[in-house]
Amino acid sequence: MPQLHLKHLHVAIEKKSILTIEQMSLACGKIYGIVGPSGSGKSTLLRVVNLLQKPLTGTMNYWGEEVDLASLSHAKALAIQRQMAFVAQQPVMFHTSVFDNVAMGLRYRKLDRKTIRERVSEALQLVDLADRIHQQAATLSGGEAQRVALARAIVLNPRLLLLDEPTASLDPANVSIFEQVIKGIHQQRGTTIMIVTHNLPQAKRLADHCLFVHKGRIVESADTSTFFDQPQSQELADFISGRMIY
Repeated sequence: MPQLHLKHLHVAIEKKSILTIEQMSLACGKIYGIVGPSGSGKSTLLRVVNLLQKPLTGTMNYWGEEVDLASLSHAKALAIQRQMAFVAQQPVMFHTSVFDNVAMGLRYRKLDRKTIRERVSEALQLVDLADRIHQQAATLSGGEAQRVALARAIVLNPRLLLLDEPTASLDPANVSIFEQVIKGIHQQRGTTIMIVTHNLPQAKRLADHCLFVHKGRIVESADTSTFFDQPQSQELADFISGRMIY
């Protein structure tokens, strides 16, 4: 089965170790929930995979393409990044219409106008914002803006979708829509998804497999039911139960 594989990864900032992963493999077409305390290295992991942050050492095999993350050139990084999409916790909207926000990545890829129009319309329908297509993005509510950010990601048909606490500031209605879209594109397109979340019930609902990151290391990795029902480490057991961990 095709995999994304990280090896000998080490990230440090000003000599402080942030993330160390000897080996990590993700199978194609699964949803991975990444949980752990704040400051444990979860978001750093996503940024490294998305080639937004260079580690001191580490290699990534991106489904057959081996890259040295520490010495990766901008041109090669861009070619791999265009196979991914990233949704951050706080949506950033361009000062244009909703349509133009969602279409921007497709225009950079030089798709024709008809294809762009069709794909943007489909993406906005998926996130239940088809009626806002001509609205200025700056006038949207926070939840609507985050759904536009999701549409902007999924319109690219990414091989890998990276989500960093995407629903942390959303109300239950927007969370429900967001999760439905994630499930839908996973089922229909087989998109591989990594989602960082502090919402443990969300990880249970969405993920096929979960990873527990603590103090910059992957402490535990298992299928979701085993992860929550039979934690192997005391740290994960404490984290799941809501006890403070150090």
